[in-house]
Amino acid sequence: MNGPQTLRVIVITGASDGIGAEMARQLAEKEGAGIALVLAARNAQQLDAVAAECASFGAQTMTVPTDVGVQIQCRRLVVAAVERFGRLDALVNNAGRSAHALFEQVEDLGWYEELMRVNLWGSVWCTQAALPHLKNTRGSIVAVSSLAGLVGVPGRTAYSATKFAMTGFFEALRAELKGAGVSVTTAYPGVVDTKIRYRGFNAQGEAAGVSGLKEEGAMSVEECARLIIDGMNGRKREVVMTAKGKLGRFLKLLAPGVVEKIALAALKDDVRPR
Repeated sequence: MNGPQTLRVIVITGASDGIGAEMARQLAEKEGAGIALVLAARNAQQLDAVAAECASFGAQTMTVPTDVGVQIQCRRLVVAAVERFGRLDALVNNAGRSAHALFEQVEDLGWYEELMRVNLWGSVWCTQAALPHLKNTRGSIVAVSSLAGLVGVPGRTAYSATKFAMTGFFEALRAELKGAGVSVTTAYPGVVDTKIRYRGFNAQGEAAGVSGLKEEGAMSVEECARLIIDGMNGRKREVVMTAKGKLGRFLKLLAPGVVEKIALAALKDDVRPR
């Protein structure tokens, strides 16, 4: 006679909308009562709405309003999850902020530091807090980076810097954890049909309100979330989501000038450097 099913506990940061919220919905729909989702983001009202959707599929849910740019809040998130559910099986480092600005137009670099604190340090702090629990369950870590973390994108010096830093950190961590049985999956979305670029920083450190990238052919958030979940469940090293991204990665080694032209072509005409 089989014993009771072990609840799978997953923490998702940046879960109030976009990729994080869609991952939560898909996981809840697929696993139902077999999963507990700990949802973190700054907007408590939106978190509660996502949690209600997940609960409708039978999933257990917990919302923890969290600013991952504050270290103690990252620690409290993990502590709250483990105190509630007794274990942790996966951490999805999805919280992040976008930015688009030509470097020469930026006068105050303070928001560059803020972006690094959210995109890189938020992931590092959450991972440090979660790691002992993930080692206990031989669990999984997911880092949602970007194609801008593989190829430098003009107009995105700050954003690319944070995502390249994520790539390096989690690549090194993957090797360190090989013997511990903890998988590390880094996801590299391209342009996804979310509003992250509209809420990102502009040259003045304010919310941009527009995207500096061409949005035609953007990947749906549903497809992006599905690919990340498949990568996590398959314990894959990396998930590079587009053919152009895969091609660009190899062309960068063989013909870097071509890759720069491709990157420039992704920008809207009115934001290209002159």
